[in-house]
Amino acid sequence: MPETATACTACRAARPPFPFTMAFQPVVDLQEARIEAHEALVRGPGGEGAGTVLAQVNADNLYAFDQACRVKAIELATRLGIDCQLNINFLPNAVYEPSACIRQTLKAAHRCGLPPNRLTFELTEGEQVVDLRHTRGIFEEYRRQGFQVALDDFATGYSGLSRLADLRPDIIKIDRALVQDCDRDRVRLAIMASLVQLGREIGIKVVAEGVERREEVEALRETGLRYMQGFYFARPVFEGLAPAEQALAGLRAPA
Repeated sequence: MPETATACTACRAARPPFPFTMAFQPVVDLQEARIEAHEALVRGPGGEGAGTVLAQVNADNLYAFDQACRVKAIELATRLGIDCQLNINFLPNAVYEPSACIRQTLKAAHRCGLPPNRLTFELTEGEQVVDLRHTRGIFEEYRRQGFQVALDDFATGYSGLSRLADLRPDIIKIDRALVQDCDRDRVRLAIMASLVQLGREIGIKVVAEGVERREEVEALRETGLRYMQGFYFARPVFEGLAPAEQALAGLRAPA
């Protein structure tokens, strides 16, 4: 981890260490037939995939990159007129002190007129948590600021249910690996149904990611799942385009 002074400088600057932008993909609420949220997904300046951008992240620019991602997502979402929940991925190992490292995010949100309760920070299940106590402290501070917190790619990462028990997120997002072909696989569908029930019992919102076919939508709907995200509704849309129309068209498509 860099020295605190270096980290402080990166948090204050919030300047991107290399060019990148964001695409946005909606999360839909089937029950209300509306868009619940948009997830900001990092892309190269010419629309290159996330891997191209993330390959440039290293120990020297990790702090600046994490800060710049938050600010960029807020500014672009505001420019696009996104007026629902905004989901932003974050790197827990890039947060040296939660209350200090959130300042630029709060300033950007205030400047753009975005209330903190419309921001959700997603921790990917594939992100190895080096210090569980530190990560729990991040979650607690973010909730204190009015944000929501989510576990992304749930059920495919390092610790699964133990991470859920330790961190107590507001939202879990079930990875495509479990969602795929759930309409043809009774085991996958049974697991999804049990996670939906678990979410009800402990007060956590459950979102299915990577939904690509109408049959998957209907099978998941039968489990009581309300929130979904995936290509069936809309692909991530590169900055400058309005993603809402695609998502709603997919949501209302006939069976």
